[in-house]
Amino acid sequence: MLRQRSPVRPLSSADRDAALALCARNRVANVFAAARIGEGALRGHPNSVLGHWGEGGLRGLAWVSANVVPVELDDDGVAAVAHRISRQRRQCASIFGPTEQVEGLWERLGPTWGPPRSVRRHQPLLTTTTPPSRLGVEVDPRVRPARPDEVDLVLPAAAHMFTEEIGYPPYFGSDRAYRGGISALIRAGHTFVRVEDGEVVFKADVGSLALGCAQIQGVWLHPRLRGHGLALPSMAAVVELVLDGMAQEVSLYVNDFNHAARRLYEHCGFTEVGSFTTVLL
Repeated sequence: MLRQRSPVRPLSSADRDAALALCARNRVANVFAAARIGEGALRGHPNSVLGHWGEGGLRGLAWVSANVVPVELDDDGVAAVAHRISRQRRQCASIFGPTEQVEGLWERLGPTWGPPRSVRRHQPLLTTTTPPSRLGVEVDPRVRPARPDEVDLVLPAAAHMFTEEIGYPPYFGSDRAYRGGISALIRAGHTFVRVEDGEVVFKADVGSLALGCAQIQGVWLHPRLRGHGLALPSMAAVVELVLDGMAQEVSLYVNDFNHAARRLYEHCGFTEVGSFTTVLL
């Protein structure tokens, strides 16, 4: 009897074009995976991208590394990918992405992976293609790309933001790996800062860039400056800088309970186009 081949298998470099075409069906929702694929993950990180195959070729995929991120998985794809992942030892810190797909994965993985630390069920996915200045929004000219020699200035702000958002520090002991990630973002021109008296008081990163879309993450304003009307012009400056040659569209997702941030992004010109869910493990 011939053994039936699994519909889920790791993608290789030969599948790059098909994978990016799949991501392009909804570039705002799929930019994280598209960016990793564009950066060479299929070559440099074998087994990090699982493809769901069927009649007609590649039907869906999932990034499976430190995070699990589904892309265009239908019900059969969610079930098949969850079955494949469940056979592996869990090493990821979160599952995030479009709500329906994440909920389907967690429904199947949760019973064996144990209770999550947090489930953020509705995170509005937002996007804009309009420079905020065209909407009459003030743009802070002091916000600029961070310089490679400013890693030591950016690191405390990044760590503070991470701890506020996730609930625990981004590293314990050595900061070498975390510093390396910050340095890579800065070298790529993907970190934007406002510096006052040798201290970063505002920071935001382009965490993913692919298919003409840039996804913003790590937005942080120093606590002593909050409530003074500084967040909007700072964020507006980031959007202006990104749309000025880096990408045609800027996206992000935000916790639904963060009402201040949601108002900020609305004033900056962002509109809701979908919903993400994040399971923190």
